[in-house]
Amino acid sequence: MLTKKRVLVGVTGGIAAYKAAELVSSLRESGATVNVVLTEAAREFVQPLTFKALSGNQVYTGLFGGLDPVPHISAAKESDLVVVYPATANFIGHAANGLAPDLLTTLVLAFKGPVVICPSMNARMFANVAVQHNLARLQDYGYVIVPPESGRLACGEVGQGRLPAPGAVLEVIRGALVPKDLKGLNFLVTAGPTREPLDPVRYISNRSSGKMGYALARAARDRGAQVVLISGPTSLAKPAGVSYSGVKTALEMREAVLENFDAADVVIMCAAVSDYRAKTPSPKKVKKEVREMVLEFVQNPDILEELGRLKRHQLLIGFAAEDDNILEHARRKLEAKNLDMVVANLIAQEGAGFEADTNIVKILFRNGRFLELPRMDKYEVAQRLMDMVLDMRRI
Repeated sequence: MLTKKRVLVGVTGGIAAYKAAELVSSLRESGATVNVVLTEAAREFVQPLTFKALSGNQVYTGLFGGLDPVPHISAAKESDLVVVYPATANFIGHAANGLAPDLLTTLVLAFKGPVVICPSMNARMFANVAVQHNLARLQDYGYVIVPPESGRLACGEVGQGRLPAPGAVLEVIRGALVPKDLKGLNFLVTAGPTREPLDPVRYISNRSSGKMGYALARAARDRGAQVVLISGPTSLAKPAGVSYSGVKTALEMREAVLENFDAADVVIMCAAVSDYRAKTPSPKKVKKEVREMVLEFVQNPDILEELGRLKRHQLLIGFAAEDDNILEHARRKLEAKNLDMVVANLIAQEGAGFEADTNIVKILFRNGRFLELPRMDKYEVAQRLMDMVLDMRRI
């Protein structure tokens, strides 16, 4: 989602300035064109040559003395987003009060697009009422504030003040660059597998990682929607800014979905729900001495089919993970379950199966339209699906 985007990274003089090198590298790997502004204090921690090598561009270091007589204006015009990483209390104070003593603060004043601020400092400094007042003012201006993490700080103290990891900030940058065209809509998204217990220790499940469903929740959130994410057990971090409900079994998934269904405008059922559960799970762990064991299963409720019968105003979108005859099975699912759209992939196809970071999907619509997306990052797939949701809402 960052291809052809122009991101300016401002680096101020905190001990965490070295982490900006990883952010610059990650932005460039994601397809962005990156420029860097170093404050005078930042140059005490990291040299311009580091960022020149990582960004592939000349590094801005001051208002005067460079080839460009007005670098704050040209850099502002040539950027789609500004991120200050790390942002010291000194920078935050100047920016909040419209003061511009150096190139970075001057550039921020001249910039008209999204600005992402990543505070990093001692925990007591961060908690100071003046710093909090300045951050609140910046937020009122429309700047995106990424709160620092808690943990052990460079000074040896423990508290909130650690610079967020580059990966987390990259996600915020992606979100800040997309339009807020889904504002006012309520999304219900399911993700991950379910687990059906056999005894207190064992269960049957599937290989769903939840990555596609979580990407959908983040994409809808980033475009302004209110999102409820109902997830089976995964190793993924809960997305910030969404209402999260964790479940384990298919019956728990059904209960949580029905509880949130009426309030939803768009329902995306991406979870891999177990079709069967043990009829009578053992109340105690089954011992190894049992050499042969016959398990009796009963069918779980078909949540998607039930939603297809219940839906009134909702757009209902399902997913189909197939290993053969993908279009035939997807079309059958679309019709049998009264879906508005079904997203299908071949689980054995490289770059499209379970646990992968990418996906290759074929999309079938209720009106007969068909679309195929090439291999791309799951967040990019999610954004393309958001575009389609928007189109269907307009019809």
